[in-house]
Amino acid sequence: MLDFLNHLGELLQGTLSSPWLWLIVFAVAALDALLPFMPSETTVITVAVLLGTDVPKLALLALLAAAGALAGDCLSHAVGRGAAPALTRWLRGGKQDRYEWARGQVERHAGLLIVAGRYLPGGRVASGLATGSMGVPWARFVALDAVGTGIWAVYSVIIGAIGGASFDGQPAKGLLLSFSIGLIMVGVIEAVRRLRSRHAARRVPRDDRGAVPGTARGRGADGTGGAGADLSEVDCPAPRRPPGEGPLVGPGGDRRSERRERDPRAATRRLD
Repeated sequence: MLDFLNHLGELLQGTLSSPWLWLIVFAVAALDALLPFMPSETTVITVAVLLGTDVPKLALLALLAAAGALAGDCLSHAVGRGAAPALTRWLRGGKQDRYEWARGQVERHAGLLIVAGRYLPGGRVASGLATGSMGVPWARFVALDAVGTGIWAVYSVIIGAIGGASFDGQPAKGLLLSFSIGLIMVGVIEAVRRLRSRHAARRVPRDDRGAVPGTARGRGADGTGGAGADLSEVDCPAPRRPPGEGPLVGPGGDRRSERRERDPRAATRRLD
């Protein structure tokens, strides 16, 4: 495997002076916003490993990668805006609270979604389409996305540069080191995301019930609840009174039984 990677590195080394390589970096970084299988980060890291310690070209690589990613994200955002009417009809076709919940999540977490969503599998596609369909203003989206793409490009170039500088003249080992660092970083980000999600899920029933569909204050017209619904007197109506026992305790008493007790003669006439 090392021999193959070294041979591949030698072949790519001869393309570093070609303008086509830089165009490919830009195009792959852009298309990844709509086609999640495009290896944008892998491409940037590989080129950075081959550049090694060439700081001017590393800076150019980061600039082109960030520009390509920003262009692709803007295209994804525009597609989301175009699909907004259909998405709105679909969301409102079920429960109104589902649409309001989705809109509230995007409004409250747009910054995190735009800047950090790209580090999750398929996150760029979801980020662009969601923010576009929910009407996040262009100025806000572009400003936040420029920050996110800049951080991503510099982060990818630094990982590749570390591998290239550590194994100068040995591209295979540099690629293996850089990809290992990238996988570790992705694992750390995913672990943090899962911990935050679990923490938020524990807080939702107490602090944000009205914002999540299916909770006691956020249930639909049919009265059914979803995961995380409260078990209260709304969800669990009071039981009916067994025959011959005293009055019920609670708000759900059987009024017909009370009327029968107040009018025993009526009950006797019914028995006759």
